[in-house]
Amino acid sequence: MNARQLLCCCAACAWTLTVAAQSPAWPSRPLRIIAAQSPGGVTDMLARTLAQKFSEAWKQPAIVENRAGAAGAIGTEAAVRAPADGYTLLLSSAGPIVINPGVYPKLGYDPLRELTPIAFVAASPLMLVVHPSVPAGAVKALIALARAQPDRLSYGSGGNGSPAHLTAELFKAATGTRITHIPFKGSAPSVLALVGGQIDLSFTTIVISIAQVKGGRLRALAVTSPQRSRAVPLLPTMIEAGVAGFESQQWFGLFGPAALPQEMVTRLHAETVRIMDSVEIRERLAADGGEPAGMTPAQFSAFIHADAARWMQVIRTSGATTD
Repeated sequence: MNARQLLCCCAACAWTLTVAAQSPAWPSRPLRIIAAQSPGGVTDMLARTLAQKFSEAWKQPAIVENRAGAAGAIGTEAAVRAPADGYTLLLSSAGPIVINPGVYPKLGYDPLRELTPIAFVAASPLMLVVHPSVPAGAVKALIALARAQPDRLSYGSGGNGSPAHLTAELFKAATGTRITHIPFKGSAPSVLALVGGQIDLSFTTIVISIAQVKGGRLRALAVTSPQRSRAVPLLPTMIEAGVAGFESQQWFGLFGPAALPQEMVTRLHAETVRIMDSVEIRERLAADGGEPAGMTPAQFSAFIHADAARWMQVIRTSGATTD
């Protein structure tokens, strides 16, 4: 290297160091967490929990922006199109990430390629519940009834392509049963129809149906998680109830746009794990049947791809499409 080249090299290094020194540390301005759901739901609750704790930790406001609609596709797309600067994040349930690509043929983006997985925030099982008039006090009895009377029983869901719908289709495939699907415009109307005896069974979240179970208006048979839920510890898992390998959980994760810098991913992941592992948050989640989940970003990414492949197979088998 001659003297002129050495001088240019030194000048370039000095410029790089100067720019780096002048660049503000992240975060230096408010963060935005998009919740792909209306206010009041679990996604919204988790987003607001993280926003509050991020604000306390980093002394910068963290604002939750609810972008509901199209089964989470509107909020997810907003996150996909945002700059990868660490100031726009997405708190999403499983549906918009691993189910929507299979049931929305013209989604317009690929969440598996156009989002950066940051942290697996929490997971929550569904609960198999039946109307008290159904003569089945256990999962095996329900399976026997459904096999003996194909298409007589009906199940409700919050709509075509919803987690409840696909979990029921997974159950049908695993047990060789035929049960009629009745879609509703949301989980709450589905549970009301079940309480009213208009349908026979459903896979619902614990939080939305536990009061009806305790009041005797519904009968709970099992939870869909690999382990029992702390919210209903006496209720068996589907595996314990005799359906081998059956698992379906509603999970929630924190994401950023594609190409989010690794140092931001690392900081966001570490802070999210710290928050979710606190006694305060663990107890709050447990009351609704939720559990925090510890995964590295790489493990979370691998989990998402495996979960997407699993649900894509269920979608193809069932022929599930959007309304």
